[in-house]
Amino acid sequence: MRLCPALFLFSLPLAQTGLEAQEKPKVPVIEFKAPPHDYLQHEPADRFAGLLKRLRSGEVQLDTADDKTLLTSLLKALDVPVSSQMLLFSATSLQSEIINPRNARALYFNEDTYVGFVPGGKVEIISMDPTHAAIFYIFERLQPGGPLPLISRSDKCFNCHAGNATKRVPGLIAESVLPMLSGASLETYRRDEQGHQIPLENRFGGWHLTGGHHLTETHANLMGVTRASSGFTKMSVEPGKMWDINRHLLPTSDILPHLVHEHQIGFENRVFHAAYLMRQMSVEGRGELPMSAKTTVELLADELAQYILFANEAKLPRQGIDGDPTFIREFQRNQKPLSNGASLKQFDLKTRLFKYRASYMLYTESWQQLSKPLKDRVYYKMAEGLRDQNPSPAYAHIPSEEKKAIRIILKETLPGLPSWWR
Repeated sequence: MRLCPALFLFSLPLAQTGLEAQEKPKVPVIEFKAPPHDYLQHEPADRFAGLLKRLRSGEVQLDTADDKTLLTSLLKALDVPVSSQMLLFSATSLQSEIINPRNARALYFNEDTYVGFVPGGKVEIISMDPTHAAIFYIFERLQPGGPLPLISRSDKCFNCHAGNATKRVPGLIAESVLPMLSGASLETYRRDEQGHQIPLENRFGGWHLTGGHHLTETHANLMGVTRASSGFTKMSVEPGKMWDINRHLLPTSDILPHLVHEHQIGFENRVFHAAYLMRQMSVEGRGELPMSAKTTVELLADELAQYILFANEAKLPRQGIDGDPTFIREFQRNQKPLSNGASLKQFDLKTRLFKYRASYMLYTESWQQLSKPLKDRVYYKMAEGLRDQNPSPAYAHIPSEEKKAIRIILKETLPGLPSWWR
């Protein structure tokens, strides 16, 4: 693979820059509501914003016969697969007062839109704007058979979705806790971290897990019960055991959507934290990146490149996993395969999540709208890791044949690659 000499702009040895004696740069504080970001004044261009315009014009109508029918028609209008359903019962949501082991919350998603539904509650939507990250929407309670409920943007989500877990940028979170019957948490297993690097044994607390996950030890499907004599103990709570499973669209919470979802939210949070930083540094440099931004750009590029190429991906169970065939089919509905069928959406599920370890999220608007200087630098780091001779040791997990296949897939299917890659 031919490399462009211009991309060595940010790769001078530290000894030549005098940075070797300096500490890591202090990451700027991001005030996402203030200039240059102006989150609240930004006109959203996310998927749901587009649907909302069509709903208000009458071009699209949703079926309001009942909660499930409304949800089904909404998912269809957003191209969100029903098979992506995940169920959780911890009170870690805007509607925490009604979420517990007796009333699970369902989540559905595609590459840029996330829909939450609680029986007896409201529909919540997080839709990813290509430049400003997560936009939050709420459907008010439905009157069955009545008009479409009032839909509004929510500013109540920022305490969690724009806090430490997302580095002060509106983003996506997932937690792993041990809920009690009330939904409140007794223990926390992971917090303020998202991504495919999190060991499976630290995930799934407060979530239902079904299908062939082959996990011998898991926090899934467990609730805590306090006892005056012995403190608390754990008890099994399988989907539908304490509530009517028919209140949801499916009786399942398959492990494969969980794993894909975790990869996506880790990708989105990293990309948008970088996007906000790049916008902020560019404005501080009056339209150009100042030299003081060099080390920050390098750190961002390293982190993104390694995440995109699945460095440090958590191990699957020894037996692999058995993914839901319906979800696999619907997840791959928009894949971009080569003539031989190879695509970044092909699953492995034996030793790793995907057959080719380069993220399909590169096709999203979130990635395509990222600052070009940073994006090109990430491509350069990826090229270093995917080359045949003297590859970066951070990518030793990818064998030579897989690297070759990834290079070809990206070259043939990914828009916006630098000319030197092609």
